[in-house]
Amino acid sequence: MQDSTPIKHSKQGLRGLGGPALLALYVVIALSPLLLALLAGKPARNFWRELSAGLAMLGLAMLLLEFVLSGRFRSVSGRVGIDVTMRVHQLAAWGVLLFLLVHPFLYAVPRLSPDPSRALTFIEHMFTGEWYRSGVIAWAILLAMIPIAIFRDRLPFRYELWRASHGIAAALLAGFGLHHTLKVGAHSADPWLAGYWVLLTGLALLTLLFVYVIKPVMQLRRPYRVTANRQVAERTWEVVVAPEHDRELDFRAGQFAWLNLGHSPFSLTEHPFSISTAPADRPRIGFTIKQSGDFTNRIGEVPIGTRAWLDGPHGHFVVPGGPHAGLTFIAGGVGFAPVMSILRQLRVERWPGPICLVYGNRIESQILYREELEAMALEMNLDLRLVLSEPPAGWPGPTGELSTATLDACLDRAERARRTYFVCGPPPMMNSVEQSLLGFGVPGERIIAERFKYD
Repeated sequence: MQDSTPIKHSKQGLRGLGGPALLALYVVIALSPLLLALLAGKPARNFWRELSAGLAMLGLAMLLLEFVLSGRFRSVSGRVGIDVTMRVHQLAAWGVLLFLLVHPFLYAVPRLSPDPSRALTFIEHMFTGEWYRSGVIAWAILLAMIPIAIFRDRLPFRYELWRASHGIAAALLAGFGLHHTLKVGAHSADPWLAGYWVLLTGLALLTLLFVYVIKPVMQLRRPYRVTANRQVAERTWEVVVAPEHDRELDFRAGQFAWLNLGHSPFSLTEHPFSISTAPADRPRIGFTIKQSGDFTNRIGEVPIGTRAWLDGPHGHFVVPGGPHAGLTFIAGGVGFAPVMSILRQLRVERWPGPICLVYGNRIESQILYREELEAMALEMNLDLRLVLSEPPAGWPGPTGELSTATLDACLDRAERARRTYFVCGPPPMMNSVEQSLLGFGVPGERIIAERFKYD
């Protein structure tokens, strides 16, 4: 089989640096304070004091970089995917927590011998002395902030309340951390290092200003209105918005946006949803939303004419440029929404290559856009496999979970290694499918997925 014609893209590319360049930049910025301290030529102290200072500088630099990683900047996440930058943000938070929590205790290690009580007295002095007060406040904020952020899905907090408190705590943490570093930091008397901390802290606070103030102001100039709201499956709705301005959202099929319905853009009441319409459908933009709690439980009640705001496009769940031997989509539940956007665009472009769709649900009434999919199968080179784990009597399609056995029966063995795969759905399903594909011999670089929940 010859490679098929490449998919046509909108002019909106995936902006930003590639993964290796971003990693190198992150490492350089995080290690810069250590290098500046070394170049200052200050005489070395004992090992434990230098280790403590080094961990504190590394931890503070990583902490301030967390602001940029979580800021939804397409120049940062556009090429690697916002799910990757958010995963790095989460993993780096554990490093920040470890480095900055152990930092004060390392100063006490030399005092453990011969009388350990001297170490305890020193620690008490640090935590109660006025000289270290800003550092203790920053330390306490950090101790509460990062675990709450990591485990927030398990805590009884509304997302909007958590987001507002997280932003305020982050600003306070940066401010107190900067004050403590400049006041008592052993190396921060060096003007270059002090300037570095002021510059990096200023950048971190500017990201908060951009996310919470500047971006909403920009959104005020680009309002949208809800033009349609229809039920497309059990407990699932398609909300369509259209701009009240003359600038279309230039996105690629498979991307997503943060959607704010009926609130001020300053309200923080926004949620990420995949775009399920195609770029060819613009200026209309549709989101397929399942009722799953809080805001989404009332999605079917959103009236036509509701004011809306968008922040996007984001995401790298898109067909990459270049020819493809074929495209295979494996989706579960409402994770099918971005896949539908891609299929709709391929249909408009009359893409000639082979397409396979393996789409799993629990029951028949949960299948999204079934009639449209069946029409696509007649018009396009589309192998449609609708899989149900609880099928009705006489169901003609595959049954069961999207297991290795199910995928083995649905996917063409002769073409498996040459296809490009797109996987979207609940995290356990995605993990299982990716492992199955790798077991089939599919190269990892041919599997495209986006994740927003992690263990």
